Formats: sequence, C-alpha cells, structure tokens
Amino acid sequence: MLGDTIAAVSTPRGKGGVALLRVSGDRAIEISEKVFCAKNKKSLADLPARQAIYGSILAPDESGAFVPVDDGIAVVFRAPASFTGEDTVELTCHGGILLTEKILAALFAAGAKPAMAGEFTRRAFLNGKLGLSAAEALGLMLDAKTDTQLTLAHTGMSGKLEAQMENIYASLRRLLASVYAKIDYPDEDLADLSESELLAEIEATRASLESLLSTYTTGRSIAEGIATVICGRPNAGKSSLYNRLVGRDAAIVTEVEGTTRDVLSETVPFGKVTLRLFDTAGLHESDDPVERIGIDRAKKTLDEAELVFALFDGTKQPDEDDFKLTESLSGRKEATIALVTKCDLWSGEDETLAFCKKHFEKVLSISTESGEGLAELEELVETLFVDGSIDLRKDPILTSARQYAAVLGAKEAAARAKDALLSGISVELVCSDLEKAMESLSELDGRSVSEDVVSEIFSHFCVGK
Repeated sequence: MLGDTIAAVSTPRGKGGVALLRVSGDRAIEISEKVFCAKNKKSLADLPARQAIYGSILAPDESGAFVPVDDGIAVVFRAPASFTGEDTVELTCHGGILLTEKILAALFAAGAKPAMAGEFTRRAFLNGKLGLSAAEALGLMLDAKTDTQLTLAHTGMSGKLEAQMENIYASLRRLLASVYAKIDYPDEDLADLSESELLAEIEATRASLESLLSTYTTGRSIAEGIATVICGRPNAGKSSLYNRLVGRDAAIVTEVEGTTRDVLSETVPFGKVTLRLFDTAGLHESDDPVERIGIDRAKKTLDEAELVFALFDGTKQPDEDDFKLTESLSGRKEATIALVTKCDLWSGEDETLAFCKKHFEKVLSISTESGEGLAELEELVETLFVDGSIDLRKDPILTSARQYAAVLGAKEAAARAKDALLSGISVELVCSDLEKAMESLSELDGRSVSEDVVSEIFSHFCVGK
C-alpha cells in the first residue's frame, strides 16, 4: 500500500563486498533508527540529508532484543528530495546473503513492509519525481545488454521525450483555447489565431507527431528487439548460425536431418539492434509425426516474424524444399535476407548463390565456421531497422508499443481536427478532436493512464528498485 513504509535489499542476492538496503515512507527514519546506531550517538532524525554516517547495524536476537550484527553506513534522504519523493534511508552493510536477509528481517520487525517489484520506482512516479516514459527508460537501463540500449535508456531518462510531449501538449492547449474563444465569443475578436493560422498550427502539430512516430522502428529495434526467424531446409546451417549469434552451443548441431524438432529462442545483441532470435525445424515434407509438429511450429513462427534469415546450403544445388521456401517468402522480400551458407567450402559463383540473387533482393554469403559475411549481415540489418539520421543521445525516441499507441492516437486526432476545419464542419468537432489529441498525449507521460498499464510497467522491475 502507498501509505506503508517499505524496505528491500536493492543489490543483487549473493556474496559481495557490500549490500544496500533501502527504506522508504513516512516512517523510514523512525524504523531505521531501530536497526542503526551511529558511533557518534547522533540520531538519524538529526542527521543532515545526504550525509553518510558510520555506525552499528542491529537485528533481533532470540529474545527479541536488537543487538549489533554488523557495522555499516546510513544515509538519510528527506522528502521530497529523494528518489521516491518520500523520506528514504539507505543502509550499507557487508554483502553476505545471511547477513542482508537478517538485516532486512530486522527492518520488517521494526515496522517496515516488504517492497513489491518496482515499488520504489512506482512511488517515484506517483509522487511526480519521474514520468512514465522515464520510468520505462529506467527499466531499459536495468535490463540493458548492449551499449546502444544504455545510450537509448539514458536519453529516455533525461526527459527529452517528455519535454517534446509537453511542448506539443502546450501547443494543443493553446489551439483549443483559441477555438473555444471563437465559440464562446463569436462576435468579438478574442481568438489568438486566425483560421488560417489555426490550420497551420494544427498541421505543424500533426507533422511533429508524425516525425516522432517515425522513431519507433529504431527505438523498438534497439530496446525490445526484432522478431527474427532462421529458416531453411534441413542441414542448411540454421542451428550453426543460431549458435554463432547466441554465442554458445544453444542448439544441437549434427549431420542428421531433423535434429531440430522444436522452435528455440534467445534474445541477443546484434550490432546496434537486438534480435529476438528463433531457430526453427527444417522446412520439408516428413512422415515423422513429431517432426511434423516442429515443422508446423516453424511455419507459424515464420508467419509472425518481422525479419527472416532464409538459409540455403551453398554446397548443394537448390532442391524442391528451397523452391517452396522461396515461393512462401515471395510476399515479404523487404523483410527477408537470403543467406547462402558454408561459403568457406565452395569458391567462385556458386549455383545456389545465383539462384538466391535471382529470387531475393538481399543476398549474402556467410560461413558460421569462419565468421565470413556476418559483419556484412549485421550492417545490413542495421540499415533496415535503424534510422541513421536519429541521434540516439539527443533526440526524443519512442521505444514501446504503449508510447507509440499514445502518439499515434494524438496524430490521428490532430489530422481529424485539420480535416474538420478544412471541411467547414462544426467548430465543436474541431475542439473534440483537439481534446482527444491531448488525452492521448496525457497517457504517454502518465497524466491519464489506467492502473493496469502502470502495474504492467512496474511488474518488470526487480524488487528493490
């Protein structure tokens, strides 16, 4: 509950040099004083904010009396100048598993409640310390596996997206006020903008929203990843490529056809982007009922893919399975890259390579053994999903489906307002559409968002953050 004082260990579980426990809420200082005693005998209540103090950390013994179990550091952050916006105390102790659990239990015995996943950050959001988009960026930073994700997360936490949204929101508010002035006082010239100026302003707002929407492919490709399927006939080298990209032997590789029976998946960094990678069973006709299940799952995964690595064995001539795969991919060539494998085992213009160049726009020769062609593949994927004109360190960028939906709703409402004004339809409809645009933007930063959406966002955070 929001009124409770909560506590949690905010460092990873395990043995380490130090561990940090965080306490937040109205009773944070009172509760922490029961488990911390400064060596200089000063009370935490009298301690200046953000000043570290050394002392003994206490925990209850068998009789319930609080006795020293460790020496450590306490720092007090007073509301509202804290991460959560509440009184907060951070206790640093030695990093033993049993020790940290004992101190956490002591905080509970002193009156704190266990923090839920993401509850500290959720309180920061509810107390106006950060917006919902900044909270999402913080989640990305905690989960980041690449330098590019860290860069994108830092940009999001710096508030550039929220600042852009606030500017657009203010513009819509001004437009709406001008339209209402026309409605309420039709015989007086009280509106800030003429009709032509109003039309130009609405179009400029719509264009700004459209420009922001164009960043989503880049943002999502880096933050969430691209659903990428590796497909091809048996023994084309699918699992070898999967293992190479994953960086370990995640899939079994043999010369026996049909080794891969099910869909394997991993999320891996690939240059600037992230791939949600799927290794599938070889696509061919089979009488084996188990293998057929794997093939059906492979086809379903392929249907849902955003990017396809279609593999063709460069040491063999194209066969019926290759022709069928090529035909099945004919409608999605923009999102398909044909990879002619095992190029270290052949030389010159390979027949399969010529076949792929005839049927696909994007063709590369690769070797999972030597790594040849993989750098070119990485570069090609980046050109498909990352807009090189976007500055990841400076530009506001959409990274989640929630953000995209909010901006899209605002853009569509602004477009309807423009059309209504051009058509000479009732000015009240123009107001209605401008209000809907503002409502959509208010969902982006959390000014107007459902509890379910907030809970879903913070459920992905760890306990202690």
